[in-house]
Amino acid sequence: MPAELPLVLAGPTLRHCDQDNFTLWFVSSAPMNELTLHLGEEKLILGNEQRHEIRLGKRAWQYLIQVNQNELLAVNSAIEYRLEDSQHGALFEKIAQLNYANKITPKFVIKPEIDNMLHGSCRNPHHHSGDALVAADTRLSQDLSVEARPSLLMLSGDQVYVDDIAGPMIYAIGQVIQLLGLPQEQFSGAALSESSDISYHPAALYQRHKNLLPKTQYQAKTALRRWYINHPIFTSSLAENHLISLGEIMALYLLTWSPELWEQIDIPKEVAGLSALNKLRWEKEWLHLLEFKAGLHQVRRLMAHLPTYMIFDDHDVTDDWNLTAKWEEAAYGHPFSKRIIGNALIGYALFQGLGNAPQKFKTEITPLIDAFFSKPDTDKHDLLIDKLLKFDHWHYSLNTSPKIVVLDTRTHRWRSESNLAKPSGLMDWEALMEFQHELVGQNNVIIVSAAPMFGVKLIETIQRTATMLGGSLLVDAENWMAHPGTANTLLSIFQHRKTPEQFVILSGDVHYSFAYDIRIRFRKAGPQIYQITCSGLKNQFPEKLIPIFDKLNGWLYGHFSPLNFLTKRKRMSIRGRRPNGEHSKRLMNQSGIGLLNLAKNGAPTKIGVLHADMSETHFDAPRKD
Repeated sequence: MPAELPLVLAGPTLRHCDQDNFTLWFVSSAPMNELTLHLGEEKLILGNEQRHEIRLGKRAWQYLIQVNQNELLAVNSAIEYRLEDSQHGALFEKIAQLNYANKITPKFVIKPEIDNMLHGSCRNPHHHSGDALVAADTRLSQDLSVEARPSLLMLSGDQVYVDDIAGPMIYAIGQVIQLLGLPQEQFSGAALSESSDISYHPAALYQRHKNLLPKTQYQAKTALRRWYINHPIFTSSLAENHLISLGEIMALYLLTWSPELWEQIDIPKEVAGLSALNKLRWEKEWLHLLEFKAGLHQVRRLMAHLPTYMIFDDHDVTDDWNLTAKWEEAAYGHPFSKRIIGNALIGYALFQGLGNAPQKFKTEITPLIDAFFSKPDTDKHDLLIDKLLKFDHWHYSLNTSPKIVVLDTRTHRWRSESNLAKPSGLMDWEALMEFQHELVGQNNVIIVSAAPMFGVKLIETIQRTATMLGGSLLVDAENWMAHPGTANTLLSIFQHRKTPEQFVILSGDVHYSFAYDIRIRFRKAGPQIYQITCSGLKNQFPEKLIPIFDKLNGWLYGHFSPLNFLTKRKRMSIRGRRPNGEHSKRLMNQSGIGLLNLAKNGAPTKIGVLHADMSETHFDAPRKD
């Protein structure tokens, strides 16, 4: 293992950037001294309020550079940036493959009027599909003009899979924890007393769901009663290597975005101590991770040149996160499962949340983060987790045209009053009223909702049937129509005569892509609504199932089907767009990143998906009645 670490371990990544804000994230292997930021012709010596430093471990420091100043950045022109340290000099100039076309420094463009943007979700490193972020970088490298550049990259959930870790990945995580000296912690109510007792030997892999993860203590009175007795709280079907400690979470994020760290570790292709089945699984995952890490230079380059925004979904924390009130009781009532969830939320705050809207965290969260990482102990750890679990400002909006409203659909749940085991609504009444307030005065708006607001009705029906049988956790039965209060309030917002005339809804989550044109029935005027779903960046739905679901959904819930009048969205007319003009197909099951072009009035002029192999799918507008 190399004795000397590279100075920059991850990043640079552009985060919240607009006319008044510049936000940059990176992780280094040594502390910085006096930092000087060059933005175009401007030179800024950064004060303590403009550089947030967190010591993640003995050899890892995270920096969030955040400059807020009126009319700080020019719009619609390329701006280069450089960061210099008084001891280490220029920080990014020696990073291989960071810049396009032999440029010395990265450049970005502020485009407040969105004419085109990229969006996507669900990036699983060991999935067999290609990484669409690599394709996005290749596409950007082909035309760096201001006109062609996307305004931003929106990542709408499952940027990491905390609950679905490949064997070789968790082996790498164990090495990174040692390499960077990431912190250890003590556990309560667990099979082991502290994180240093966790084994990363191959024989211990694929066993956490049996040996480490806590289980529920209740028995649900349902048709699937036996399935619930002492069922794991962490319900992912692939939880064999579910992450537990904060050190593991931080190592995962760094390995997800850092090409350098992969060069510092060695993962054998063949290992001893595994069953024959898991040995084959290891070898397959090893090959997929080899392909994943080969594209990380391009992923970093893309995120160094394009303002990037993020929001969580379930896998950023754990599968079925807050799906039912019963799950919440079990998860937060157990000290070990609460710690596991809290560690994932700390990781999300550090690596994703802070960069979206730094000002939202400065009063409540940032001081607790600083106190904990400056001198970690159990009391500070628990206090930080308690505050994060109660924090209600994960959502945010962007000062763009159209305005972008990014929803938190995980922590403002509308719990079922009739049965705690039924799915909760994705947002409660108070959160939906706050959302409606964000829409006031807007002619058009872009909504980012991790789960589609208007999904595939057949799949929602299957989920509802499973819920009636008591198996909501089995089928991830969370959608906007699953809870009557949330569904009716949401539909009322769309039907309100003072809402915007145009909604573009960007979603992910489902591991396939589709686009709907939606209108209100029996009303000549009214909002035009576009549900655009792109999922996943590196993930796909089971290939054999999706054609069946697509065809059955078309037969049962097509535009002219009378069954639509029996659903909650009966006042909505929903027309599916055809991928590449296909006659009977509406769902596209191939990893990709969403391409969205908008006219000046905010209406989509192009809805497409760029796939990892550089092919494109275009969703053609439906034919008129």
